[in-house]
Amino acid sequence: MENPFEIIVQRLDAIERLLIEIKTGTRIDNATTRKDNELMNVQQVADYLTLAVQTIYGYVSNMEIPNFKRGKRLYFRRTEIDDWIGQSRRKTMAEIQQEASNYVATKRNRKY
Repeated sequence: MENPFEIIVQRLDAIERLLIEIKTGTRIDNATTRKDNELMNVQQVADYLTLAVQTIYGYVSNMEIPNFKRGKRLYFRRTEIDDWIGQSRRKTMAEIQQEASNYVATKRNRKY
């Protein structure tokens, strides 16, 4: 018969590992991972971004949107599309004012 204290220690270790994974976000549900890594075609990307197919082809032609080409087919990874959209984020007025305040505060302390 196994020592009950060893069982408790093993279970506590498992709980601790799960808590660390939750805290650091290192483990993701398989369904979420599959959806994030999903490859989409031009039509699916156009629907996802609510743009015309021709607009997507224009972005590809200008090398503005991340894509893969296999033969004559274009593929896009959902996570890369999300990252690409996120790169064009505009700052709010509050963020701009905060940056300006930080800049003035650091420059004011400098002596020339």
